[in-house]
Amino acid sequence: MKYAYINGIILDGSEDMVPQKGKVILTENDKILGIVDKDTDLNTYQKIDLKGKYIMPGLINLHVHLPGSGKPVKEGVDNGERIKKLAKNPIVLIAIKKICEKYAKMELMSGVTTIRTVGGAKNYDTEIRNKINAGKMIGPRVLASNYAISVPDGHMAGSLAYIANSADEAVQYVRKIAEDHPDLIKLMITGGVLDAKAKGEPGELKMPAEYVKAACEEAHHLGLKVAAHVESPEGVRVALENGVDTIEHGAQPDETILSLFKERHACQVATLSPALPYALFDRSISHATEMEQYNGNIVFEGIINCAKACLENDIPVGLGTDTGCPYVTHYDMWRELYYFHKYCDVSNTFALYTATKRNAQIAGIGNITGSIEPGKCADFVVTANNPLDDLTALRDIEMVVTQGKIIDQPKVKKDPEIEQELDKFL
Repeated sequence: MKYAYINGIILDGSEDMVPQKGKVILTENDKILGIVDKDTDLNTYQKIDLKGKYIMPGLINLHVHLPGSGKPVKEGVDNGERIKKLAKNPIVLIAIKKICEKYAKMELMSGVTTIRTVGGAKNYDTEIRNKINAGKMIGPRVLASNYAISVPDGHMAGSLAYIANSADEAVQYVRKIAEDHPDLIKLMITGGVLDAKAKGEPGELKMPAEYVKAACEEAHHLGLKVAAHVESPEGVRVALENGVDTIEHGAQPDETILSLFKERHACQVATLSPALPYALFDRSISHATEMEQYNGNIVFEGIINCAKACLENDIPVGLGTDTGCPYVTHYDMWRELYYFHKYCDVSNTFALYTATKRNAQIAGIGNITGSIEPGKCADFVVTANNPLDDLTALRDIEMVVTQGKIIDQPKVKKDPEIEQELDKFL
């Protein structure tokens, strides 16, 4: 099909983007053919009248766990142990696969045309990716990691990650994961807020440096980048020294860490959405303990300070939601942009650029998607209002175009409890 998107205001995804009026986007099948003047002959195209609305690249979410719902944790429930038990039940796993497919579609319907999964159930991420690519289901472009690699008592060990007991085992797990042709490998190098055993010690280093080095070397040998869960300065340093390509989350950096980022050509993927509820919610709502809230604030401030320092030093920063954590849904990527603007002091324009063109570059697909320019994939979202004026415009998506396929008036069922609590921080 050949489409001409007329009467739209174009935000092209570039760092200095400005609204462009009087232009028409021409596409054929899944590709952008050109951006032309409105008086161009369009007789061979089917016209899509945007009626003065804003059209921009589809959002890219660099940190997703498809099995998670984002439902609030009930008081007294150990969510980590619950996930481990569910992951061992073969009947439940069948249902989880269907849930993952449902949530992949939900990401798309909320305006996210590309997701990067960083720890999932079994090999479901690559299976869902392959199913979408084959046209057997509708969903976003998926960059998949499948199961991650952790260590005994490590983050997500036994639920969304294999447990490596040695550097050799870490290498074997990289090879095992690679059999399903993932797009990246995920390591769980430190603990997280809920793994901490003491106040003031979130992000404790769990994976020994030699495991990290061995896993990264094998992944790179196989042509795969490595993303790592890291929530402490020590963890960031160990990750960067031993070959990790993207620091997921982050922590307060020092000069050594910033030098390592540059030397290794590494990036931070900031995830403000999961840290905010633990740090800022009233504990009667989050059901976090005093220790968890204290540690949550350390992680939240660490991610913010890491992002600010990286940006000041021309180190790329991407965005992801860590969807699956409590109060982080598969339809709220727009909130991550909003938090990036609010807490990291970037402009709305820079936040939108980060979630589109910059995220595509970090993910290694900058030649495919992330901006509206000839030759790129036709991945668009349409909003009634201008997100450069107010990022909440992205909350209500009027149209999604995924690899040339048009979804008009996409619908997402939202959780009113989650919306109510998160809206307090807008």
